[in-house]
Amino acid sequence: MTPAHTAATIASGLLLGWSVAWPPGPINAEMIRRGLTRGFWPAYAVGLGACTGDFLWALAVALGAGALADVPGVRPTLAVVSFALLLFLAWTFLSGAWRSFARRRSGDAPPSAPGRFDGTLGGFVLGLTMALSSPWNIAFWLAVIGQQAQNRMGLGSSLLLAGAVVLAATAWGLVLCSAVRLGARFATRGWEITTQGLTGLLMLYFAFRLAWSMLARFS
Repeated sequence: MTPAHTAATIASGLLLGWSVAWPPGPINAEMIRRGLTRGFWPAYAVGLGACTGDFLWALAVALGAGALADVPGVRPTLAVVSFALLLFLAWTFLSGAWRSFARRRSGDAPPSAPGRFDGTLGGFVLGLTMALSSPWNIAFWLAVIGQQAQNRMGLGSSLLLAGAVVLAATAWGLVLCSAVRLGARFATRGWEITTQGLTGLLMLYFAFRLAWSMLARFS
């Protein structure tokens, strides 16, 4: 692989990674919520976990495991797992918003204690699980790496492309969490209730959009 080809591969990966990382989605929504209520590292850990899951998918596709996507039942199973996870997150956020609202009405002003998955390690595991269970991730990596590897790229080039994509996504998470945390000083109890409630509704939207898409795909 020539230096020019290496540079072009890295540039393509960085551009692709940034373009797919910044649009609104469950992972970005969770990073924003945590950044406003829990701090920088619990928020950024979600992005790091998701990037780790992305790279595992990319590695699997580059090594040929992407052929498993054509095995009957694999894609529907991933969709069901992702749907269940999104519903769980929606319930977690909406119930958290309700508890914060109830405490506010009762005059109990101290902030809520971190939940089981609100810490840094929990955020990393959550992001990793969301990335690994998303049926769209395997489709993305099959399109980006699987096709490229089949046409003209070897294993080294495929992994280089995957690394550049993940690096760009990691950089986006750093920018997002830093920007959110800089504005966290404006967060009040009402803001916490609002962000948790809106995040819960957003997770419900993504869950039912996923269900609708998968039903249309497999019907």
